Amino acid sequence: MGYSWARASMVMMSAIFASRLLGLFRDTVIAYRFGQNALTDAYRAAFQLPDLLFFMVAGGALSSALMPVFSRYWENNQKDEAWRVFSTVATIMVSLTLGLVVLLEALTVPAIRLMFPGFDPLRHELTVSLTRIVLPTQVFFLMGGLMMATLYARKQFTVPALGPNIYNLGIIFGGLVLALWWGIAGLAWGAVLGAFLGSVVLPLVAMARLGSHFRPALEWHHPGVREVFRMMLPVMFGLSLPGVYMLILRVFGSLLPAGAISALDNANRQMQAPLGIIGQGIALAIFPALTTLAATERWTELRAVLKRGLRLVWFLTAPATVLLWVLAEDISRVTLQYGKFTPADTEMVASALRGFALGLFAWSGQALIARAYFAMRDSLTPVLIGSATTALFVPLCFVLMNTLAMGHAGLALATSVAASVQMVWMLWVLRRRLPRDSKRDTTPFVRPVVLSGVAALGVGVLGAGVHALLWRMLETMGWQVNLGAFVAVVLTFALVMAGYLAVCRWLGVPEVDYVQRVLRRQSS
Repeated sequence: MGYSWARASMVMMSAIFASRLLGLFRDTVIAYRFGQNALTDAYRAAFQLPDLLFFMVAGGALSSALMPVFSRYWENNQKDEAWRVFSTVATIMVSLTLGLVVLLEALTVPAIRLMFPGFDPLRHELTVSLTRIVLPTQVFFLMGGLMMATLYARKQFTVPALGPNIYNLGIIFGGLVLALWWGIAGLAWGAVLGAFLGSVVLPLVAMARLGSHFRPALEWHHPGVREVFRMMLPVMFGLSLPGVYMLILRVFGSLLPAGAISALDNANRQMQAPLGIIGQGIALAIFPALTTLAATERWTELRAVLKRGLRLVWFLTAPATVLLWVLAEDISRVTLQYGKFTPADTEMVASALRGFALGLFAWSGQALIARAYFAMRDSLTPVLIGSATTALFVPLCFVLMNTLAMGHAGLALATSVAASVQMVWMLWVLRRRLPRDSKRDTTPFVRPVVLSGVAALGVGVLGAGVHALLWRMLETMGWQVNLGAFVAVVLTFALVMAGYLAVCRWLGVPEVDYVQRVLRRQSS
């Protein structure tokens, strides 16, 4: 195939790891400067309309629909046709998104009132103002997504992974500098700056270096263009559900006391760190391999790559889930509890984080499973499964939030339950849908996954006990709370990971040696 998906996975995971660290620092800046209250609720809510547009058009949906089509033309040495498809899709979608941004700017007031019925006039007015600032970023994300799809198709992973880093830097700049003059609006203007530099300037430089052939075009009749748009709507629903769930959570959160929306967003972003590094990083790296294998109908090899990818995803998410659960308060203290952010705010975030953490394995697995469907050009099945799961998710939110009186923590738990149902359902259907060829697939799957889960659970119980003992010692010694939390995170992380790898090696889980080999190749 001309490249190693394992090496590509490590490149993506490393770059996304840097992005997530910057994301955590971004949240630290926001927490220090503004705390967790009605003001930050308005800032988080300001991304509701832009996020909705992003998930439908400018996010992963369009780029994931474009990449298999562009890749097929590229692999078949039809490069001119590949660029014709790119040019037409870009011309049409940039024009459409510009029009939608203008329309949403005009409809912001009634839209915010409809989406956040629990907001008081102050939060409503501030949310409207901030929304109008950040809406144009979606044009930048669209342009960047399309350019990055062509980079992925050409097995170029570094530049696409760097875009979110620059976006986070823009928000950090907004919080540290622009907020001194413009208050919380400085964060919004920082987001606009980061989106432009990371999603437009950076990929444009890469495209110029690698060569590209864009010219405005409206070739609706081109079969590749029709295929992209035919796939886009189903792919949109298949990939955007994690984000759509957060949109729904914000609506429910507006009915809870001030700070609930911010707590949910903060906790979700802490869960998104390992999800992005592991689940999305591996899925993005393996996607080109899956599309190539599907295009050449090498089904046994595709099944083997998918199994190894899922094994690796769940091997890495198992200890991550345990650590998020055990260290929920400490993670929030280290990343958020500064300045105006109070211990009570930390407890709100930690309770939500535990609910989100239970779904980490499901969201990570779903990211890869969905792309197996897209590689086979079956984009309808994920839509049907995702829609059915969403129909379960909405009443589940109401039951857990109100009937069981779990508040915002119940909303977080609802996402994990729905994600687990969706992932299992998608995997079961995919297993039946994948064609078979003359070769026999002997790749082990169930046993390594089960052993990884058993090892993580056992080590997690030990880690929880050691963590509690460690905190009693730190409190006795009078350590400052943030410093103590940092020490607890580092030591517990080291203990759990060392124990997990040792137990997995003893149980014969193949991913232990596999990860070590990949790391050695990356360092050589």
